[in-house]
Amino acid sequence: MQATRSIPLRLLIGITLFALLLHVLILIKLIPYAITWGGRLKNDREMYLFESLSIIILLFFLLVLLQKGRLLKAILSEKALTIILWFYFVLFALNTIGNVFAETRFEQGFTVVTGSCALLLWLINRKQH
Repeated sequence: MQATRSIPLRLLIGITLFALLLHVLILIKLIPYAITWGGRLKNDREMYLFESLSIIILLFFLLVLLQKGRLLKAILSEKALTIILWFYFVLFALNTIGNVFAETRFEQGFTVVTGSCALLLWLINRKQH
């Protein structure tokens, strides 16, 4: 992939930045955590743990996307970036299924977002072949 301005990559970077903002808003309690994680979080301690983990995973994902699009100097090989992005494809696909069965409408609404992310990752990775 050349120094890219590919639409799928740009969309995915934008969605990831939005997701990071959403998780920060949950972490600082501007959005109630009761409507996230399938409604399964029981207390603040669990919320801080799960939201912090989500932010770390999303930051790593963003770094991989930026390297893949050559918007950041690559630390990882092209092959490693592709493998990582296929792994995230599986995560987003599974998360989409989880969102369908979530207990809150808020999370059910993210089915379209996570499904779109899986599709965008598929498009990004398929472009290489």
